[in-house]
Amino acid sequence: WEPRTSLGTFPVRFPHEDDPGDAGWHVDASFALAGEEGSFLNWRVNVQSKRRALLMLFLFSDVGERDAPTRIRVGSHRRVARLLEPAGEAGLRFMELAEAAEAATRELPEALATGRAGTVYLCHPFLVHAAQRHGGKGPRMMAQPPLYACAPLELEREDGAYSAVEEAVRVGLRE
Repeated sequence: WEPRTSLGTFPVRFPHEDDPGDAGWHVDASFALAGEEGSFLNWRVNVQSKRRALLMLFLFSDVGERDAPTRIRVGSHRRVARLLEPAGEAGLRFMELAEAAEAATRELPEALATGRAGTVYLCHPFLVHAAQRHGGKGPRMMAQPPLYACAPLELEREDGAYSAVEEAVRVGLRE
């Protein structure tokens, strides 16, 4: 992995009764093909998780169940691996994968990324997750930067020395 020098953007969510309009299930994209860099919706994910080693969630405020915690579909990363494999090196665009992943993981149990300020979640890069409405009392502050990989995942190694992320992808492809 490459050391981080910043935490990227800080999604801040304030209490509000309305749907925020950005709470769809998705997998964070990590690269763009040449000529497609301009729009984040064209960014992609491939089965080798090009550029992204982990999804990280940094909590900068206390986040309880009503404070718009990130929703996580438990075990979704293994299903996403199967969705990505047929797409090869080019992978799938953000919205293509979001639609497919939402449908493929709909019945999985949900977990919430709650915790005290200072909590950090280190997540598989294929984890299906979503924002949600804030029904709490104070602002929710977090950062969700990628941990960049030095090289794409290797899903076939002669020495069998797979990282935890690589092994999870391999398990998903076998299920």
